[in-house]
Amino acid sequence: MSPVTILLCFIAYTVLLFFITWLTSRRANNDSYYIGNKSSRWYIVSYGMIGASLSGVTFMSVPGLVGSSQFTYLGIVLGFLIGYTVIATILLPLYYRLNLTSIYAYLNQRFGFWSHKTGAFYFLLSRVIGASFRMFLVVNVLQIFVFDHWGVPFGLVVAVFITLIILYTFEGGVKTIIWTDTLQTTFMLLGVVLSIVFISNELGLGLGDIFHKISDAGYTRVVETDWHSKNFFLKQFFSGAFIAIVMTGLDQEMMQKNISCRNLKEAQRNMFTFSGILVIVNILFLILGAVLYLYASSKGIDIPKKSDDIFPVIAFNYLSPLAGLVFMVGLVSAAYPSADGALTALTTSFCVDFLGFKDKSKLDEKKKKKIRYVVHLSFAAILLIVILIFKALNNEAVINAIYTAAGYTYGPLLGLFAFGLFTKFSVKDNYVWIVALLSPLICYLLSSYSEILFNGYKFGFELLILNGILTFAGLFVLRKK
Repeated sequence: MSPVTILLCFIAYTVLLFFITWLTSRRANNDSYYIGNKSSRWYIVSYGMIGASLSGVTFMSVPGLVGSSQFTYLGIVLGFLIGYTVIATILLPLYYRLNLTSIYAYLNQRFGFWSHKTGAFYFLLSRVIGASFRMFLVVNVLQIFVFDHWGVPFGLVVAVFITLIILYTFEGGVKTIIWTDTLQTTFMLLGVVLSIVFISNELGLGLGDIFHKISDAGYTRVVETDWHSKNFFLKQFFSGAFIAIVMTGLDQEMMQKNISCRNLKEAQRNMFTFSGILVIVNILFLILGAVLYLYASSKGIDIPKKSDDIFPVIAFNYLSPLAGLVFMVGLVSAAYPSADGALTALTTSFCVDFLGFKDKSKLDEKKKKKIRYVVHLSFAAILLIVILIFKALNNEAVINAIYTAAGYTYGPLLGLFAFGLFTKFSVKDNYVWIVALLSPLICYLLSSYSEILFNGYKFGFELLILNGILTFAGLFVLRKK
């Protein structure tokens, strides 16, 4: 594919996105921005959340994992079902009963001021780093295959990309994102399915034959029985359950869409439907990964050192221009949700949790909207700066370490909400932030030296569970009678 073709594809998709934005953001107000006026249709939210939960990182990383881990990632995906059940039956009823705009306001009602600010701060930190990292990976692919051809600076590409996101989320917020997510989900799914079809045709195999080939090559192994391995099935399964709970149920970005539904019953219906579809979609990503590795093997293509690169390398360099175009559309559709929902959720959390918009009755709607605009633009600038920092580091190990460290910040949220929901104790609120600081630090040290301390054991995603347990234990020490 020529860089011009890729660029035109990007522009056409963006124009379509802005048309949907224009339709949905008319007569929008602050309630539209924060909770979509609580009028979102559950089936639209459910379908759109697929695109929001599967970012550009998933689009490239999950297929790449198949080469080394086969289908063992499916253990995490099956664990998601347990986590989403907990969200639908425990967390969503809580959020609707308290009529929350920011879910972290629960911590203020349950424990107090410092617990509330600590929870919101960790969300802001996690989401800024996480969203920036996902955007960096996707924009970097565009830079390499398109804009380097014309010598366009990386910083300018990122600035333009973020500016586009600002423009279509600035007014409508969640009300707009609910609908743009449906567009992004559709093109992402088309990208995966059509890529499987194109590669199967290149190999001269029907879809039925390709499944036999995948199985014969050993890619369909799901259960890892070695408990030392990061991919041990039980470890993956239980980690998947808790990942779903914290990265969806305790995440303002994801829950902001759920609480925009008209009532609790519809929100629960949305969650159960979403979880079932998500399993099917992840299986498609794994099948795509197996097909990519089969194609590379049959054509004698050297596997890239970074497994994330196998999809773009094959799509752009070895398949037909149409297949490359499909990949490009899928990647762009995965890129936008990496930032639009994050930018809206960051703005919402800061306005509600730190500026106290729900409490400041003296501010009229016009004044609140002006402040919201400033916060929105400020977080956009922060995302830009963090992405440029990732680029300047230019060291995959360092960047991944930062991203992993940000993942630790969900542990304190897990511990705080669990302690609030499953105990009746209050806590010494002034010291909660210390517990929330020490828990991730202890987890990081244990992870770094786990092979020495625990006879070769390597921590995987289950570190999140340990992080939550440490926070829970710390809060128990701080309990009041």
